[in-house]
Amino acid sequence: MHRKRRFDTWDVLIHLSLIIASLVCLLPFLHVAAKSLSSDAFVIANKVFLLPRGFTFEAYGKIFADASILRSLYVSVIVTVVFTLLGMIITICAAYPLSRKQLKGRTALTMIFMITLYFSGGIIPEYMLMNQLGMLDTLWALILPQAFSAFNFLIMKTAISSSIPVSLEESARIDGAGHFRILWSIVLPLSKPIIATLSLFYAVGRWNAYQDALFYIKQAVELRPLQLKLYYLVIQASESFQLEATQVQLSNPEVLKASCVVFATLPILCIYPFIQKYFVQGVLLGAVKE
Repeated sequence: MHRKRRFDTWDVLIHLSLIIASLVCLLPFLHVAAKSLSSDAFVIANKVFLLPRGFTFEAYGKIFADASILRSLYVSVIVTVVFTLLGMIITICAAYPLSRKQLKGRTALTMIFMITLYFSGGIIPEYMLMNQLGMLDTLWALILPQAFSAFNFLIMKTAISSSIPVSLEESARIDGAGHFRILWSIVLPLSKPIIATLSLFYAVGRWNAYQDALFYIKQAVELRPLQLKLYYLVIQASESFQLEATQVQLSNPEVLKASCVVFATLPILCIYPFIQKYFVQGVLLGAVKE
């Protein structure tokens, strides 16, 4: 009885901790969403908390009325899709051979990749490199520099090593399968959870990034991604000077900021439920040794 009562106590504490952590993540977003759907008067008076006051879609209507924002949304979608596909191709092609013990020098090669986790050239050398390669004001400047993540590579390599038995590869070799056949027919189908997880990491990281676009996209206004466009709109609403030509004019910058946050977050929120089951499996993959 004592053991059962202690288990129930810890069970309650764990559930309370999870509920509190969930509310800490959810309540700020609900507050921002409520501000984006409220009228300016209630927001200025700080009367909006978790429910909208003076319910209106005026902020979103003015955002969608600007054709440049819709074009920036299209650019962000294209960049995110290409970036995720390219990143996963590079990660898989690097992780699979380095996860096989028969590859000579794989430890040294892995260490070379890991060094990039701790050391980098810096912003100025990267900008000079993009300039010399002629990639400024092009979409490739937003795709190629960050297309490979050593952290994601390490996760993929560990997942393949722990989930793909060597005996399975050997049996495929006896049947005459080569490396590409083994990768396509055995490794990739068995690695769907970790592939979905890393794809989510790549997509979310690229979708939320705007600093590189701020540096590399200067003259080609039509190539500005959504996050950079919304950044300029928020700065424009907060400052007295004009940073960018736009049709969005709101009297209260707080409403614009809230609507921009919700507008940029919704696409990821709509995609996440479809890959959530793979995400959970991918995080747990290789965590238990038997």
